[in-house]
Amino acid sequence: MATRVLLADDLSFMRMVQREILKDQGYVVVGEASNGLEAVELFGQLRPDLTILDITMPLMNGLEATKKILAVDPSAAVIICSALGQQKLIVEAIQLGIKDFIVKPFKPERLLGAIEKALRK
Repeated sequence: MATRVLLADDLSFMRMVQREILKDQGYVVVGEASNGLEAVELFGQLRPDLTILDITMPLMNGLEATKKILAVDPSAAVIICSALGQQKLIVEAIQLGIKDFIVKPFKPERLLGAIEKALRK
C-alpha cells in the first residue's frame, strides 16, 4: 500500500512542488493544508503515514502543529520544511520529536531522503 502524506504550507506553489515530487515516487498525498490549524484537523481525520509541515504558517505555526499532532499520535512521522535563518526554530522542532527537517529551497533528492529517514521504524 502506498505511503499516505499530508502536506501543510501556506504557499500553494510549495505544496504543488512537493506533491509532484511525491506523486512521481508513488506516494499518495491524502490532504493539503494552508495553515497549521487545518493541518492538525486533517491529521486527526486522515491519520497519514507522514506529515510535512512548513514552520511559518498563519493561525498556527509548524511547531505548534507538531506539538498537537504528536499529542494525538506520539509515533507520528513529521518533517519540518523551513527557510534559511530559522535555526532556533529548527532546534526546537528537533527537540519536539520531528524526524527530519528540510531547508527551502530544496532539491527533490533531499525531500525524498528525509521521507525515507522519517518512515524507517
